[in-house]
Amino acid sequence: MSSWLLDGVWNAAEVRDEHRSRAIGPSIDHTEWREIHVPGHWADVNPPITTDGPLTYRTTVNTDPTPQGQRRWLTFDGITYQADVWLDGAYLGDTEGYFAPHSFDVTDLWRLSTDHVIAVEVHCPPTEEGARRAITGVLQDPTGPLTPNPGGIWRSVHLSDTGPVRINALRVLCQDATIERAHLRLNAQLDSGRSCAAEVQTLVDGRLVAENRITVAAGQNEVAWRIDLPQPTLWWPRDLGEQHLVNVEVVVFVDGEMSDSADRKTGLREVAWDDWICSINGERIFLKGANLMPVDVLMGRVDEEHTRRLLDDAVELGLDMLRVHGHIAPQTVYDAADELGLLLMQDFPLQGVQRRHVRQAALRQSRQMVDLLGHHPSVISWWAHDEPVAKPADGSVDQVQTLGLAGRARELATRMQRAVRDQAPTWNRSILDPLVKRSIESADPTRRCVAHSGVLPHLPLLDGTDAHLYIGWTDGPISLLPRESARFPRLFRFVSEFGAPAASRSPEVSEALGGANWPDADWGAFAEVTGTERWQYEQSTPPHSFLDHKTWIESTERHQGDVISAWVSHLRRIAYTPTGGFCVRALNDHTAGSGWGVIDVHGNRRPAFAALRSACKPVVVTIDLLPEMTPANSRLSVAVHVSSDLRHDIVGAIVDVAVSGTDSDQTHRFVGTIEADASSYIGTITVIAPTVGQVSFVATLSTDYGSSEAMTSTEIR
Repeated sequence: MSSWLLDGVWNAAEVRDEHRSRAIGPSIDHTEWREIHVPGHWADVNPPITTDGPLTYRTTVNTDPTPQGQRRWLTFDGITYQADVWLDGAYLGDTEGYFAPHSFDVTDLWRLSTDHVIAVEVHCPPTEEGARRAITGVLQDPTGPLTPNPGGIWRSVHLSDTGPVRINALRVLCQDATIERAHLRLNAQLDSGRSCAAEVQTLVDGRLVAENRITVAAGQNEVAWRIDLPQPTLWWPRDLGEQHLVNVEVVVFVDGEMSDSADRKTGLREVAWDDWICSINGERIFLKGANLMPVDVLMGRVDEEHTRRLLDDAVELGLDMLRVHGHIAPQTVYDAADELGLLLMQDFPLQGVQRRHVRQAALRQSRQMVDLLGHHPSVISWWAHDEPVAKPADGSVDQVQTLGLAGRARELATRMQRAVRDQAPTWNRSILDPLVKRSIESADPTRRCVAHSGVLPHLPLLDGTDAHLYIGWTDGPISLLPRESARFPRLFRFVSEFGAPAASRSPEVSEALGGANWPDADWGAFAEVTGTERWQYEQSTPPHSFLDHKTWIESTERHQGDVISAWVSHLRRIAYTPTGGFCVRALNDHTAGSGWGVIDVHGNRRPAFAALRSACKPVVVTIDLLPEMTPANSRLSVAVHVSSDLRHDIVGAIVDVAVSGTDSDQTHRFVGTIEADASSYIGTITVIAPTVGQVSFVATLSTDYGSSEAMTSTEIR
C-alpha cells in the first residue's frame, strides 16, 4: 500500500470573509500568506501568530492518480481544535477534537488530476472565561496562568492507499487474564466502498489465532469478536513482575487480496477495583502516584526525550502510577509506561464547567479516546470529568476576601462554600458526567470509569469520589492531617490532589516579585503568572517575614517538600484502611510560572523531589504528626508504624525512637517482623511536655533493605 507524508512548509493566512471563498479554491496568489510549518502550532512560529484564528492552511500536492481497485485517504493525525477541510475547492468535511485522527476518502477527486490543493480552515476560539485555555482547547481553571493559543495542525498529515475495505479504528482490550488463559475483546470499524465479502484475520506475535468471514455493507461497519489465548505470559506493574508485551495484528482480505491492516501492542493483564483499592492480576497494590501535567502547553513541540525522562524520574521517585491529568499525552508516554510497568490513570480531557452544547462532541471523543489508548496495559482507569463543580464567576477567594476574613477564618469560610456548592445538583455533575461515564464504559467494560473527580460526599448517598485536599496549604496547617483523616475517612479513600506550590524561579515570577524591590512586589502580576495569590502563602510562608524574594522562594520550596513528605507518610500509614492510594498534585510544571510540580518546566528537580523519593521508599517508618504548639505539662503520645510495599515479610527489623526536649532524653527500641504489603503498628511513645522549649521524636528504621527516618516536633507554650 502506498503512502505519502505531507508534512513541511504550508501557507497560512487569517480568515477574512472577503477572501474565504477564494482561499479554498485550487489557485490563489500566496504573496500575502505566511509560511507555516506542519506539524506545529500557530503560536509557535517565528514571529508568533498571536491571533485566536481562524486560520486557513494551504498546500499543493502532486502524486499519481489513485490506482483502479484502490481507495485513497487524506488523514490528519491531530488538529487543535476544529477544522473544515477542502480538496480542490470541494468540501470534504469537518473535524473536532485535538487528539484523534480524522480521515477523508478522496479517491474520486484524486483521479481527476495529478495536482491538488488541500485547504484547511482551523478554528481554536478562546473560551468564555477570559480567553484562558488548556492545551486541550477545552476550558481551563480561570484562576490559572495564561497560556498561548494551541491552534494549528499539530500532528502529521498524510495520504495512504487501501483496498476496498479500510480499518478506520481498531480497539483491543484485555478482558481478563490468568496464567491459564487470557481473553481479548476486539472491535474494528470497517469502511467499505461497496457491499462485499471480507475475511478478517487476527494474528498475535505473527501467529494466526482467529479467522472470520463476514459480509460488509457500503459505508461504516462495526465488527466485534473475541480471542482466547491459552497459557499467556502476563504483563505486570514494575514492582510485581516483568512487562511482557504482545503484538496483535488485524488484516482484512477482499477477493483474496489484502485490503488493509492495523496492529496494536498490548499486555495481558487483569485490572480489578474494590472500592478504591486496585488489584493487578489478583495482586493488591497501594497506588503511589502523581499527576502528570502537559509536558508543554503546545503539544506539537513536545520533546520525546524530555517526556521519556519524566517517566524515568517517576520510576526513580518510587511511584507506581501517574494520572495523566486533563489531557491526552503524546504516544511516547503510553509506550514508555507499558515498557516500564508504570500504571496510568487517564483523564478524558474535559475540565471545568461545561455548557450543554458539548454533549455530543464529548460522547464521540470519549469513544475515540478508548480506541486510541484502550490497548495499553498500563492504563488502569478512566476519569470522565475533572472538577465539575461550578465556581462563582468572581471566585470563592474573592468572596471570602470581601467578608474581611483572614487566616484560619478565611480558610474555614472557603471550605464551607465549597461544601455547600457540592450539595447542589448541576447539569455537569447530574447529566453530562454520567453520560460520558456510560459512553466510556460502553466502549471499554474492562476498566473502571470515575464520573467526576474532586467531588465531596453529597446527598442523597453521601458517597463522593476521590478528594482534592490541601491541608498544609489553604485547608489549614499540616498538623491537622491525622485528625481530619480520622474524622472524615471517606475523604481519604483516594486523595488525587494534595501538596503546596513552590514559587517558581522563572524570570516572569522574579519580575513580578520586584527583584531588588521585594517589599513592592506586584502580587496581582504574580497571581496572573502563577495562578496563586499572596493570601494563600500567609499561613505557611508569610512573605513579610523575609528580607528578599530569593529567600522567600527557598522557603516555599522547603515547605512544599515538608507538606508532600507529611502527606505521603500519613497516607501510607493508613494504607487500605481506608486509603487505596494517592496522587501528588503535580509531577511536573506545565508552565514556567507554575510551581506545583516537583520537577519544573525545564526538567530541573525541586527540593520536594528528594522529599517525595524518600517518602516513597519500599519500606519506611512513619510517626504521628504533633501540633505546632502544645500546652506545657500536657501528655504527648505518638504512634510509630512501618509501611512496606514488599511482597514478603521482613524479619528482625529494628526501630529506634529517640525523644529529646523532655526532662530527660529517652531512647526506645522495637524489634520484630514487618508484614508484607501492609502498615505495621510498632508502638506508642508517651511523654510529659516540659514547661518550655521544643520536644522532638525521631524514629529510625534499620533493615536489610535499607534505612528510613521520620521526625515530628512541637513547641511548648
